[in-house]
Amino acid sequence: MSEEPNAASVPAVPTPATAKQGRSAWAGLLAIALLLISIAALALAWQSYARQQSLEELLVRRQEASQAEATTAKANARLAQDLARDTAAKVALLDARLAEVALQRAQLEELMQSMSRSRDENLVNDLDAALRVALQQTSITGSAEPLVAALKLADERLQRHKQPRLEAIRRAVGRDLDRVKAVSVVDVSTLTNKLDEVARMLDELPLQGDARKPKRESVAKTTAVKPVAKPEPAAEAGRLANWMWQAGQRWDSFIESAWHETRDLVRVTRIDRPEGALITPEQSFFLRENLKLRLLNARLALLSRQFETAQSDVRESQALLARYFDPSARKLQAANELLRQVAGQSRQVSVPRPDDTLAALAAAAAGR
Repeated sequence: MSEEPNAASVPAVPTPATAKQGRSAWAGLLAIALLLISIAALALAWQSYARQQSLEELLVRRQEASQAEATTAKANARLAQDLARDTAAKVALLDARLAEVALQRAQLEELMQSMSRSRDENLVNDLDAALRVALQQTSITGSAEPLVAALKLADERLQRHKQPRLEAIRRAVGRDLDRVKAVSVVDVSTLTNKLDEVARMLDELPLQGDARKPKRESVAKTTAVKPVAKPEPAAEAGRLANWMWQAGQRWDSFIESAWHETRDLVRVTRIDRPEGALITPEQSFFLRENLKLRLLNARLALLSRQFETAQSDVRESQALLARYFDPSARKLQAANELLRQVAGQSRQVSVPRPDDTLAALAAAAAGR
């Protein structure tokens, strides 16, 4: 007996309808999956867009807030700058007032200290300041008079003060006063006056070739017609003899005056320097002006304490006077004497310093 196969153990063979149904099912499932995915993608895209929109709105709001804060910060910064400028001006004003107050305080303290000094300290300080000022004036002017006056005043004040501990200062003042008086200082004012006198005399000094000399008194006397005493005629015939005698006297006087005039036209003189006799009137004017300029330079050199320059100008002036002017003229001799005195007295002399007095004043100020 033959056995029939089991329906469960034999696989079923898919039919075309069955296969088509399976593919349709898978296609539906795939379409549904794609639809779901699309929906999910659209939802995600919408969610992303919404989030982006919210972020953009948030950024815009934050940017607007930042701009507002920046504007406020700028305004605050401008106000802070103005406030800082005003504060700096006020600080500068306060510093100036503080400096003024400090200066007034220092002056007040100095005034209080000066008021609190003793009488002796004030005297010592005054004498020291007066001596130092006199030293400066002496060094500027070259004269010992300011220093002598200051030492004399110091001696008088110390004598009036009558303080035993200041006797050392008075003795030092006496020693310095004797030393300063013993120095012969150049009197610049006197020397300048002598130079001015020589400059005034230059226009009156005669040159070597100057022929305009005053006539001798004998010539003037002889030229004058002397009154002749008339002899008393003894008779009428004596009048002719008297007239002839007067005519002879007048003729003799005329001949004598003519002879003197002729003799004065020619003069023989010994001239050691020919250039002095050959100078023209125009050159004589410039010569005198040149001499005046040299004397003025010497005067300025004396006032500026340049004694070597002054002596050089004076020597040049003496040489010009000896070369071009008449050595026999009395005014020239007087001018040469004045220039010789100026040249001899123009020398540099140093005035001694009152070191003993200054040392005694310093010791008294220190309390020794």
